[in-house]
Amino acid sequence: MRKISILVISALLFLGCKQKSVVHPTFYYWKTDYQNKKEESTYLDQFKSKSLYVRIMDVDFNPDLQLPVPVSPIKFSDPIPKQTDIIPVVFIVNQVFNKIDTTQTLVMANRIAKFVEAKVKQAGKQSYHELQIDCDWTKGTRNRYFKFLEQLKANPLLKGKTISVTLRLHQVKNILSSGVPPVEKTILMCYNMGNLRKYGGQNSILDQRELDTYLKDYLGQYPIPLDVALPLFEWAVVFRNAQYAGISKRISNIQIEDRKLFKRRGNSILYDLLVDYPAAGLKRGDVVRWEQISPEDLLASSKFLSRYLASRDRNLVFYHLDTDLLKHFTHENLQKVIANF
Repeated sequence: MRKISILVISALLFLGCKQKSVVHPTFYYWKTDYQNKKEESTYLDQFKSKSLYVRIMDVDFNPDLQLPVPVSPIKFSDPIPKQTDIIPVVFIVNQVFNKIDTTQTLVMANRIAKFVEAKVKQAGKQSYHELQIDCDWTKGTRNRYFKFLEQLKANPLLKGKTISVTLRLHQVKNILSSGVPPVEKTILMCYNMGNLRKYGGQNSILDQRELDTYLKDYLGQYPIPLDVALPLFEWAVVFRNAQYAGISKRISNIQIEDRKLFKRRGNSILYDLLVDYPAAGLKRGDVVRWEQISPEDLLASSKFLSRYLASRDRNLVFYHLDTDLLKHFTHENLQKVIANF
C-alpha cells in the first residue's frame, strides 16, 4: 500500500513539474497596406516581439488565364521596424490544387519565391528566415499541395530558410486522411473552427467544445513541432430567412449596440435588425450573429492547449495586429494568456 502511495505522489510531482515552454509572442499583420502605426508598434515593443507575420498576398485560380495568380498583394507605405524580422505569409486557396498539375505547381512555387523576395525588400528587409504557407488542404488536394511544398523548399531563393504551414483542427484529428506536410514546423490555427454558415447562436471563431473534440486525444501525438495562433478579431455574420448571407464589414460593436437598429435575443449573440439598413446592404428582419473573443475565451483556450502541447520554444501568434481590435485587450490580458504556455 505504501509503495502505491509513493508511486501516486511521484506521478503527481512529475505532472506538476512539467517544463514550461519558452514562448515568443507576436502578431499576424493581415492588411493590404503596411503602415507603421505607433499604437501597433507599441504592442510589438511591449511583448518584445522579434518578428511579425505579414500576409504578402492570396493566390487563387484565374479561370480566364487558367493560372494561379496573386490576389490583393500587400504594399508597404512604411518599412517594418529595424528590430523586427518579417515572416512572410502566402495564403493559397485550396481549390487551386484541384486545377493544376505538378508541373504547374513547380511554376507557382518559383513565382511565389520570387514575389516574396521582392516584397520583403519593399518592406525594408534584406532577407528573412521563415516563409509560411497558409492553405486549408483536404484529402483530395493533399498530394499536390505536399508536392508543391517540396518544390518550394527546393527553390534556391529559399535555401537555408524554414518553411512552415498552417494547420487546422481537423487536420490534427484526421491525420491519416490529411497526412503530415513535408515541412519543418506548423502553426495550429485555433480559430474559425465552427460552422460559419450554420444558423444559430454558436460562436464559429472559437469554441472550447471544438477544441476538445478535435485536439484532446490527438494534439500530443502530432509529429511536427507546433506554434499556436489565437484570435483577437470580431465579425458580424448575417443571415436572411435563416440562410447565411455573408459577413458584413459595415457592422461594428457601435452599430450592434444601437437599440434603434438592433434588438438582442435575450443573452444570446443573435441580433434582429429592426429597420432597413441600406448602408450595410441589410434589410429589416435580417439576423446578425455578433461573434467576438473575450480575454476569458483566450485564457480558457490557452489553459487547454498547454495541457496537451509538448514543452518547447514556441511562437504564439495573435490574429491580428489592429488598433481597433487591440482596444478590447489590455497588455495584462494577453500576458496572462502567454504565461499559460
